[in-house]
Amino acid sequence: MSGIRRRDFISLLGGAAAAWPLAALAQQPAMPVVGFLPSRPHFMTAFRQGLKEAGFVEGQDVAIEYRSAEDQTRVPLLVADLLSRQVALIVGNTPSALAAKAATATVPIVFATGGDPVRDGLVASLNQPGGNVTGVSFISVELGAKQLGLLRELRPGAARIAMLVDPKWPLTQPFVSQVRVAASAMGQQIEVLDASSDREIETAFTTLVQGGAGALHVGLGTFLGSERERIVALAARYRIPAIYVLRDYVTAGGLMSYGANTTDSYRQAGIYAGRILKGEKPGDLPVMLPTKFEFVINVKTAKALSLEIPDKLLALADEVIE
Repeated sequence: MSGIRRRDFISLLGGAAAAWPLAALAQQPAMPVVGFLPSRPHFMTAFRQGLKEAGFVEGQDVAIEYRSAEDQTRVPLLVADLLSRQVALIVGNTPSALAAKAATATVPIVFATGGDPVRDGLVASLNQPGGNVTGVSFISVELGAKQLGLLRELRPGAARIAMLVDPKWPLTQPFVSQVRVAASAMGQQIEVLDASSDREIETAFTTLVQGGAGALHVGLGTFLGSERERIVALAARYRIPAIYVLRDYVTAGGLMSYGANTTDSYRQAGIYAGRILKGEKPGDLPVMLPTKFEFVINVKTAKALSLEIPDKLLALADEVIE
């Protein structure tokens, strides 16, 4: 090999060697990005756990874009932003999933909802969702009657029971309707109090105390959930026994809760997200429903309210917080 040819060969070899890492990098598939709209920390943790069970670790196999909005009117804007970032999948609660479905018929959507996803227009059926949407329902709306019954077991002599609800939450109307039907069958008078701001929560408690409510039934929604510590503190201040949809309220000092394990629902949503990222179609994945409901009682709170929890309720409880 002549000197010139050797130099050319070495130069060519060096250039090719330098180009290899770039070529290899270009061939690496881009890390999929998941848009996640509910922002509560334990929901995020549970979702990441589900993804991990499905074979995806955040930062290694998948990236997650988090978005948060207590103001539900901003949800469509957040969904549009996620779609502009070419996300592979969107995960959301009821308002988020509805906004995402209205915005795209192609990007997969996984919901975690307390409502009936068929009634709410998210899927065609539970067993065969069809389209680009599937997820998990913890059917909180349908549990309103059961929660009212437990509250009556605790306070059988309460002439009036107040309901605190967020009128802006999409599932509030069906939730209230379920409770009204149950209350009518029981001969129980209820008073519905709306609250979608801090001031309205304070006003609602003043109203229920002045109206002589003997107990409180707290409804659904992101806003009320974000204000759980305030609501629990007001119930304690005014000495009002209350039942909640989520266990979170009871761990924050609330009296009782009855519902599905919503944290586990987000873990299941993570598993579904992983399966979809691997290539399964959301429309082929049946909507998952809870198999267990938890009744939790905070005995310490009962003592602070000078309440004697009936033995029947204690026997029914899945967990008693001392």
